[in-house]
Order: sequence, then C-alpha cells, then structure tokens
Amino acid sequence: MFAAAPSLRGTKAAVLAPRGGLALHSGDTMNLGTAAACAMLAAFRARPRLARAEQIKARPISSSSSSHFDYLVIGGGSGGMASARRAATYGKKVAVVERGVDRDDAGRRQGGGLGGTCVNMGCVPKKVMFTAASMVESHTVAEGYCVHGSPPQVDWPALKAKRDAYVERLNAIYARNLDNSGITHVVGNASFLDARTVKVGDDVFTADHILVATGGSPTKPQIPGGQYAITSDDFFDLPEQPKRAVVVGAGYIAVELAGIFNALGTSTSLVCRGAGVLRHGFDPMIQEVVNSELVRSGVHVVSNSTVTRIEKSGETLVCSVDNGETIESDCVLMAIGRRPQSASLCLNAAGIKTSEQGFIEVDAFENTSAKGVYALGDVTTTGWELTPVAIAAGRRLADRLFGGQPSARLEYDCIPTVVFSHPPIGTVGMTEPAAVSKYGNDAVKVYKSKFVPMHYALCSDDHKVPMAMKLVCVGPEERVVGIHVIGVGADEMLQGFAVAVKMGATKADLDSTVAIHPTAAEELVTLAPWGAKDGKPWLPASLL
Repeated sequence: MFAAAPSLRGTKAAVLAPRGGLALHSGDTMNLGTAAACAMLAAFRARPRLARAEQIKARPISSSSSSHFDYLVIGGGSGGMASARRAATYGKKVAVVERGVDRDDAGRRQGGGLGGTCVNMGCVPKKVMFTAASMVESHTVAEGYCVHGSPPQVDWPALKAKRDAYVERLNAIYARNLDNSGITHVVGNASFLDARTVKVGDDVFTADHILVATGGSPTKPQIPGGQYAITSDDFFDLPEQPKRAVVVGAGYIAVELAGIFNALGTSTSLVCRGAGVLRHGFDPMIQEVVNSELVRSGVHVVSNSTVTRIEKSGETLVCSVDNGETIESDCVLMAIGRRPQSASLCLNAAGIKTSEQGFIEVDAFENTSAKGVYALGDVTTTGWELTPVAIAAGRRLADRLFGGQPSARLEYDCIPTVVFSHPPIGTVGMTEPAAVSKYGNDAVKVYKSKFVPMHYALCSDDHKVPMAMKLVCVGPEERVVGIHVIGVGADEMLQGFAVAVKMGATKADLDSTVAIHPTAAEELVTLAPWGAKDGKPWLPASLL
C-alpha cells in the first residue's frame, strides 16, 4: 500500500540555493563510493515533491558564504514560508529548513514537504475531497429540481491522481516562491546546538533570529492492534475507497473525514468518547445541529465510547468498543488529536521551554524563552491550529523583527474558522456560554434562527438539510461578539461577517445593512426583532 522513501539522515544537508538548484556539499557522498552516492542522489531526486523544486538549475553553494543568515526558519509550512518571504521583502538574508518528503519503514508519511500539513495532508487535499463529496450529495438536490440522472459514483483512484497532481503543482509554486524571494532552501532535519546555531545533517548554520514553525502530527492511541489504524495523514494515501470505515474522534478532523467517507458512499461509523462531536469550542447550537445531521445523513455514531482493540481477520479489521459493540471495517482512521513536531529539535540546547506535551511556550509576540528564538503555529501553546493564523502570525513577526514595527503581532481574538462538515460550519468570536461566563447572563443577548434554506425548497422532506444561525451580543449597545452558522454556504458567507465582528459591529449595524434576497445569508441582517429594541425603533449610530 505504501512505498518507503529513502532517508538522508546522517548526510550533509541538501541545499536548494536561491536562483539555483540542488547543491550538494563536497562531503555529501560520505565516502559511500561513486555507485552508492549516485544511487542515493537518484533516490533523493525521485522524491515526488522535491522533483518539482529540482526544475531550478543547480548552482553550487559555499558553506563559508552561506552558513550565517539574518533569519533562519525551521519548517516549510504555510506559517514558516509566509514569515520567511515577508522577511525577504525587507532585504534580509533568509533560509528555510524543511525536512522534505519522508516516510518511515512502514511507508507512512513523516514529512509532507513544502507547504507543510495544509498543502500536502490537510486543508488543500481535504477541500478537494469535500468538494467531491458535495458533488455526490448534490444529486439528491438535483432530483428535487427535476434534474434526473443516475446517482454519481466517485472514481477514487482517478480522483486521488488528480488531487495529488494538483498538490504537486502547489509544491512547485512554493519552491518557485522561495527562489523568487532569494531564500535559501535547506532540506533536512534541523536541531539546535544553541540559541543561535542549528545543525542540519552535517552542516551548521547560524542566524541572528530563528523561527520554529514545524507544525504538528496526528497521534494514535496505544491499543492492541493500533498498528492497523491510519491517521488523517494516511487518509490521502488510500489507493482505493474503503467500503466500510471507522473514524475515531470527536474533533473537526474526525467530523470532516467521516462526512467525506459517508457522502462518497462508504459505510461509516464514528466513535467518540463523549456524548457527541465538537464538544469543545463550538456553540451549543452548532453541536446540536451537527450531531443530528451526522445521524440523519447515515453515519453510525457510537457515543460515550472508545475503541479498545483492533484485530485483523483476513482483509477485515474488527474494532472492539468498550460498550461491548464490535464493528467490522476495511479502514480504521484515528483522529484523536495532534502532537507538536518538536521532539527532534533539541530545544533544551537553546534554552527553549515547552509544555508537558512538548508545545513550545510563547508570549503574545511569538517570543520563546530563548532570546532571538521565536515559534508560531501548531507547535506552540497558542492553541490555534489553523493555517491562516500561522500565516498572519508569521508575517507580523517579520514586520516586528525587520519592518520597523515593534508592536506588530497577531491579535488572537475574533478568529474565524470553518469546519467542512456536512453541512459546513462557520464560526467567529465567542460562544454563548463563553460570553455569559465573561460578561454575565444579564449582559448577553442572543438572536438565533433555524430554518430550511431555499436551496432545498423543492426537495423532499428527507433531503432537506437545516440551517441555523446565532448572533451573540453584549452590553446595552448589543455589540456582536460571536456569529455561528451551520448550513449550506456557511463556509463562504462567514468571512465578510467576521470583518464586521472584528470592527465591533452592533446588532443595529447589521439591521441597517440591506439584505441580499433571496439568500440564506440575509437571515443574519434580518433577525427579529429587526431595527427595534424593547418595542421601539432602534437606529444605528450613523442616524443618531
């Protein structure tokens, strides 16, 4: 099922020079002999993501001239790349260290390559699969509108091939962006020697400023038969669509992948420890609808339970659940959480403090406990495991360090996010319980609505998917501190409303915005009572 890729551990670092290509230092062959060295290099070049970067012509790099940088970024994911490229715009000498595409002895991914998790095993390929699932789901809507035809079926291998080719094109774009920005690309595993020095293979690099943006990776439970389970990373390596799948977890990754499996026709079970999914960080209204829709759509939800054992019987995987149930499947996917990619960095050598779980401790400005060393994204204690958060934090960090803006930083509040569930979820700001906890029950006013959007107007009742919206407002001015939406189009409509929340919009501001009709989004600017408060007209500040 998997093909193991060679490892370059213990060799000199491979460097993709800016305006140049793969350059190997004179010691790269490690006395392997010509044949072995050529074989190693050929295997290295065969790595799919790096093959794109190799299109850049090779130019030798001198260790003495390239070992010191103004800014050294460890991690070639979205956050690290964004920060590196921003720093380069200020004329700084920048390097990005990326471990490259790597697999363990079992053939499982250990590194994604340029773009990190998001591009290779996360947001991007996930959205492709979500879109494919949505195409299949649209058939039931089409039938309601008298658009007839055979139920669509996904060609999984063909979809995978096109998806992977799309991701490889993105890898090539990332490589070109590094080159166009004049950034040195170092391929290998980095570790600290001290707070100014990093070792990659046999090469040593120093920098005035070092950023750690190595991201995270999925965790797996230590249970008998756990080796038979896959993770969200491995999902994108599945060569064929499983007929039956068990997804274990209650977070957004579990919900998204279970929804994709189910919509594409895989008989899907979802096992979660608590009473339902998305129990943490999501508004109760969202929790209620998404859990109801999982069941309505055909997912077999096993709540208040955990998988205790996985056994293999021929080609069938048998999951034992602690409620006494056994579930047979072709694929068991664990989505129970993520851990930081920090264990191999030798953080202690640089004096960098971490939490008990290994997350790097940072302050509001992305500073670690070691002066001149910074960290952002999934590897940190910030708690926001979102690509746009890492990108914004990385750019602001570069602005602060090199752009003459000492107060520049990402404000970790009112951050919008979307879950590509079925139906999708969009949320920004505080949940109703969080607002009550902070401001008190008397200061919080909630406006909400649940309805069937016009998208399903002509569908039979069993194919009508509900939509729900909620405004969470605080204070006598009813400032909107939270917006929560679940339903068709929620993923696309939230961005603009998030701007309004960030700017401090009030319920009266939303009411004073003329609705776009007929749309589902208009509900947010027409929630009753519209333009009124306590039975009297309520005007926006612009009319007072």
